[in-house]
Amino acid sequence: MAALRRGATYLSVVRSSARALFSGKAAVRKPNKWTNILYSGVASLAVGGGLCAVPFKQVENLSHDSLIRRAASLVTDSSSTFLSQSTLALIDALIEYSKAVHTLIALQKQYLASLGKLTQAQEDSIWQVIIGQRATVDEQREECKRFESTWVIAVKLCETAAEASYISGAEHASITVRTNIQLAQSQVEEAQKLSIDADKKLAEAKVMEVERMAQYAATLESSNDEEEVPEAYLRED
Repeated sequence: MAALRRGATYLSVVRSSARALFSGKAAVRKPNKWTNILYSGVASLAVGGGLCAVPFKQVENLSHDSLIRRAASLVTDSSSTFLSQSTLALIDALIEYSKAVHTLIALQKQYLASLGKLTQAQEDSIWQVIIGQRATVDEQREECKRFESTWVIAVKLCETAAEASYISGAEHASITVRTNIQLAQSQVEEAQKLSIDADKKLAEAKVMEVERMAQYAATLESSNDEEEVPEAYLRED
């Protein structure tokens, strides 16, 4: 509330100063005085009212076009920072997810290679590790989705900022942010290739696991049948 009251007071000063500045003779006789008051009022409003402060050095810089261009440049800078941070977070998440998947694949292959060679306790121990790694993979996958949502929003925000900068006349800022978008997209695409490849290998490992387990079960069943045949033969005798 105090900030709002200060803002209202400063706005009143600005309005009074502006009326005096453009009232005619008074403004003509003392331009420096009223110019200083106007500067003071606008600067105070920017600070006290919570608005974005723009450094005013010359009277001609107060034109609407100039202020809009400066504001557009600030928006492109902040949106580019948002895009940079969200891109870094997404890439790190995708890399960690890929690592987690490859670790899970390695554990599954190790388990399949050890079928029939482990004690029950050893088999249970390995399965606990595999279950834990699967949980890690799921967590990393969810984190990728979360950061990807943020990244998509950042891209859209930058695209809007680029358009606003172009329309306002800040062509350089527009070009810069569009370049940043293209760079971020190419970096994310490379990281996504890693995760896609990891998912593909995980699916292949799952198929291999099903086939290997089926073969192992068939082997156990055949072995049990061979052990049971002599007993049945003896009972018939």
